Amino acid sequence: MILDLPKIEKKILKLWKNKKIFQKSLKKTEKGKRFVFYEGPPFANGLPGIHHLLSRAFKDIILRYKTMQGFYVERRAGWDTHGLPIEMAAEKKLGIKSKKEIEEIGIDKFIDECQHNVFTHKKDWEEFTERIGFWLDFKKAYITCSNEYIESLFWILKQIWDKGLLYHDYKVVPFCPRCGTSLSSHEVAQEYKRIKENSVYVKLKIKKDTYLLVWTTTPWTLPGNVGVAVNPKLVYVKAKVGSDYLILAKERLKVLEDYKVIEEFKGKDLLGLEYHPLYSFMPFDKKAHYVVAGDFVSLDEGTGLVHMAPAFGVDDMIIGKKNNMPVLMPVDEEGRFKKEVKNWAGMFVKDADPLIVEDLKKRELLLKEEMYEHEYPFCWRCSSPLLYYAKNSWFIRTTAIKKELIANNKKINWVPDYIKEGRFGEWLREIKDWNLSRERYWGTPLPIWKCDKCEEQIIIGSIKELEKLSNKKVKDLHRPYIDKITFKCKCKGEMKRVPEVIDCWFDSGSMPFSQWHYPYENKDKIDKGEFFPADFICEGIDQTRGWFYTLLVISTLIKNDTCYRNVISLGLVLDAKGKKMSKSKGNIVMPSEAIDKFGADCARFYFYTINQVGDAKRFDFKDVQSLYRKFFDTIWQSYSFFSLHADGFKAKKNSKNILDKWIVSRIESLNLEVIEKLDKFDIVSAARLFEDFADDLSNWYIRRSRKRFQKSEQASQILYYLLLKLSQLLAPFTPFFTEELYQKLKGKEESVHLSEYPKPDKKIIDKKLEEKMKQIREISAQGLAQRAEAGIKVRQPLKELRIMNKELRKEKELLEIIKEEVNVKEIAFGNQVKLDTKITKELEAEGKDR
Repeated sequence: MILDLPKIEKKILKLWKNKKIFQKSLKKTEKGKRFVFYEGPPFANGLPGIHHLLSRAFKDIILRYKTMQGFYVERRAGWDTHGLPIEMAAEKKLGIKSKKEIEEIGIDKFIDECQHNVFTHKKDWEEFTERIGFWLDFKKAYITCSNEYIESLFWILKQIWDKGLLYHDYKVVPFCPRCGTSLSSHEVAQEYKRIKENSVYVKLKIKKDTYLLVWTTTPWTLPGNVGVAVNPKLVYVKAKVGSDYLILAKERLKVLEDYKVIEEFKGKDLLGLEYHPLYSFMPFDKKAHYVVAGDFVSLDEGTGLVHMAPAFGVDDMIIGKKNNMPVLMPVDEEGRFKKEVKNWAGMFVKDADPLIVEDLKKRELLLKEEMYEHEYPFCWRCSSPLLYYAKNSWFIRTTAIKKELIANNKKINWVPDYIKEGRFGEWLREIKDWNLSRERYWGTPLPIWKCDKCEEQIIIGSIKELEKLSNKKVKDLHRPYIDKITFKCKCKGEMKRVPEVIDCWFDSGSMPFSQWHYPYENKDKIDKGEFFPADFICEGIDQTRGWFYTLLVISTLIKNDTCYRNVISLGLVLDAKGKKMSKSKGNIVMPSEAIDKFGADCARFYFYTINQVGDAKRFDFKDVQSLYRKFFDTIWQSYSFFSLHADGFKAKKNSKNILDKWIVSRIESLNLEVIEKLDKFDIVSAARLFEDFADDLSNWYIRRSRKRFQKSEQASQILYYLLLKLSQLLAPFTPFFTEELYQKLKGKEESVHLSEYPKPDKKIIDKKLEEKMKQIREISAQGLAQRAEAGIKVRQPLKELRIMNKELRKEKELLEIIKEEVNVKEIAFGNQVKLDTKITKELEAEGKDR
């Protein structure tokens, strides 16, 4: 029988749909203990990729397993709908490229287009999800742009506000000039690229022929320079280079080529030293252009003197505030130099870099330039280079709950476990305050209203509260509609909403509460632990600084607890050569390519077994094809063999035959070990156990029992027991393939997925026999290898095989298996495995007779 998995899967999809198997699985378990699962919401304005097949396969296996164990597993779908991914699609559709153009056409028109783009590929996602066998309830899907969802977000933000953890400040933040908005630190972590760019060593004049030597990779920030930072504890020198005297750290003298040290001193001796400004484009009214202390100054690179532009550096801003220095902002929010910067007015700052370098050369203030390779942040959605830029933003003081976050992380079972204290733990230990606000349009509006007269601020936590204050009916909580809702302040001024929306990661991170419209609905079910926390979540490793992080932050802020107990963090999917997939490289593998060729089950099982869960996965069709043949076809041919010899469908697991005892012990051991692994969410180890068993079943048990199947009904009954149990054990891993097996084997239930997950019969597990049979196979393999080396076919009988394992002397049945497998007359015992390859006339005649 030829196996055609794609064809089988389409047939099984019809069976599930016609008989409503998913719905029946929920109905059957609705009185069972809840196993809570949170679905990470994807954006439906883009097509699903091969990495989505990976994550959904890993989710589905656990959910099917728990359902078969009798747990009630509500599989609620979700949609992420706000933020730049939607806005960029709307911009493309409207043929616009900037915030300025959005304002020109009108926010209302832009919002309408965003709403139309939210579910562009909703049908594709639903069909993809169904096709790969991931059962998900789309009818009850939560949607992050619904009024109910947003109202819950308002309530959550109000709780944070009431705790004094939501604040407004002027800080340097990562900023995308194309999108015209700032980003949070966890968003920035999504998209770093390794780049090469020019770095420059610049001379800041103290007096004639004497200079401070600073180094920068961003010449465009030099017009914003107001100071130089040194580490007071480091040793600095004055070195003569040609006719100039340059001041730099002693340990960084290697940046100079031909020099003579004139003087040594401590960094503290430089404090307060003034120098001539490089540029004077921007006016300022505070003391500037002098040396200040900065403990962050290191000797890893540069000169040990750091050029400070508080408008463009986080540390620069902190030190600048501490020393009451001015903040010079020569760049606008499109990343272009302002008109005051006459030399390069209107130019994008990165484009101006070479011109600034040329200007420094002409003024003899450039010591040298060199290429510098480093990691640089890019916008996670539009891929534009980010700038660090000083602006007013709203922040959540996540640094205030650092201890609680670290403590809650300790409660979580991470798979792989090294993520807990590694990638995720390190992120928490270096936590920054969450830059929450976005200067955009399609997002959850920040529910803060400010008086235009006395500047009093209040935060709104519900629709009812807003309607009461404004005496207006609220139909849509989005911009621009909510911007029109105003009300009177106590001072008789007018309260207007602040213009910002919030980080869309806050939307998805709030889903444990907002998906249930908490606290306005389902409050008891969350507070009493029915819907909260999740027993299981699963996404890619990039979500350690995305969804996994925001989930933990918000649940810690609201419940001072984690909202997930177990999490699987998956490695990235790469192409066959180990390269990142991208449209530009033309190496993207679409899920349909794999599914149409080999079936969804084969693609799923490939991801379960290819490597450890957190490792990057090379998707290679050759390996998928090999798995199809070695695993699926092996089991299928085992069933085909059974169907040829079966006399009815009667299962039996007790037998006196040594091979029967062994294989039944093997499947009971498999049963026990798979449960142990899956209970620990160790899917890879569990899946690999099946590969070993399939080999044992087909290439040893059936092959060594062929003669018995022609004579003994018992052998067929044992094999039926094995195949039926295997179909159930394997069902969560390969739902289509096992359903086909189960249906052909005429299992008792309507579907294998409505059957109970098997429990091992520990009484018939014989580990000693399993170990001995393993030795028998190894000995046989060595004997056959020696035959092959001698060029003697297996059909030719030989006199003797000498083996080392003296403890097998009394195991006559096992020794008979070796004799039959290697085709020898006798088994002898000695110090090495040795096959007697001498062929007597009698043996030769016997071989010819065969």
